[in-house]
Amino acid sequence: MKILVTGAKGFVGKNLCAQLKNIRDGKARNYGDLSVSEVYEYDIDSTYEDLDTFCKDCDFVFNLAGVNRPKDQTEFMNGNFGFASTLLDTLKKHNNTCPVMLSSSIQATLIGRYGESEYGKSKLAGEELFFDYAHETGAKVLVYRFPNLFGKWCRPNYNSVIATFCNNIANDLPIQVNDPSVELEMLYIDDLVDEMISALKGNEHHCDFDGVKTVLKSDGKYCAVPITHHVTLGRIVELLNKFAKQPETLIIPEIPFNSFEKKLYSTYLSYLPKDKVAFELKMNVDDRGSFTELLRSEKCGQVSINISKPGITKGQHWHNTKWEFFIVVSGHGLIQQRKTGTDEIIEFEVSGEKIEAVHMLPGYTHNIINLSDTDNLVTVMWANEAFDPNRPDTYFEPVK
Repeated sequence: MKILVTGAKGFVGKNLCAQLKNIRDGKARNYGDLSVSEVYEYDIDSTYEDLDTFCKDCDFVFNLAGVNRPKDQTEFMNGNFGFASTLLDTLKKHNNTCPVMLSSSIQATLIGRYGESEYGKSKLAGEELFFDYAHETGAKVLVYRFPNLFGKWCRPNYNSVIATFCNNIANDLPIQVNDPSVELEMLYIDDLVDEMISALKGNEHHCDFDGVKTVLKSDGKYCAVPITHHVTLGRIVELLNKFAKQPETLIIPEIPFNSFEKKLYSTYLSYLPKDKVAFELKMNVDDRGSFTELLRSEKCGQVSINISKPGITKGQHWHNTKWEFFIVVSGHGLIQQRKTGTDEIIEFEVSGEKIEAVHMLPGYTHNIINLSDTDNLVTVMWANEAFDPNRPDTYFEPVK
């Protein structure tokens, strides 16, 4: 397929074009038999001749072009409705009735706080233009009303509160929240791109609207992304402040699969300045080697790196409830464990040449010995709970 993307340099356009090119180049293999041969990118610096060529040749159009923050309110209608007219007229000129997707906005409902929105009025006019085009030509038209968008590459201090908050918090700049209880419907860019690629395959999701609420319906007039997140401004700020403190606390907040928290964390990281991309970790160093915590999670323990110098034995303790994985990634060592109160010892010879995970069993005193005379022993250690100095659950007792 040959795909035309208008507004290709905007937030949505950049993300969509990047994934379409991944499909074209065989880098994204999770879209079945979808084939993309060309990605035509049209934006404000393109010419009408470019648009004419693209409209003659394309098999699908994503119309993402539009005006969000004009100097004059009248520019909304010219930028949103006007270009849409030009695009559809050019397709008609070449008798190209390929499917066309329109990115509209929930503001087009003109309901509640959107009632007097000039932006919403221009988006609604664009929607009606597309529906009339579908009736006139028989072309398939997909109209999506987007809620608030967020994700990587979104311009801060423009029209996305999350982009602004991420950028400012990442760069130690102030943010302003007038009412933290205000709830927003948020749509993540990767979910949007996946839906648009589904639309390419004819598997778009349809909906109608109950006011501003999206109601998924197989025969709905509009289209929608089935995954959005309702979250308050206060919750967004709370999460971002946690993310910002991670280099100090080493705590990774809970980020369940497909959760808003996971998507927000990825978005936040994309705004980090260079001087925050890398950060120092506290190495606890002595004559035996070093021990360094890498990260902690709120519910799933912590990960550390242990380095033992040649001939050194570390550990020699046991736990009641805490348990660990020892994973040697470099060097040659021996792990010994003995059930407390018995003489039975179990041993595991370990090496970076054959990486394996060894359980440190509760109620078993254990150690790790560097068997090399020359090389350090490097071990990744995961514990099921973060170390609490007030409740260490660690009791010294030699294995032998």
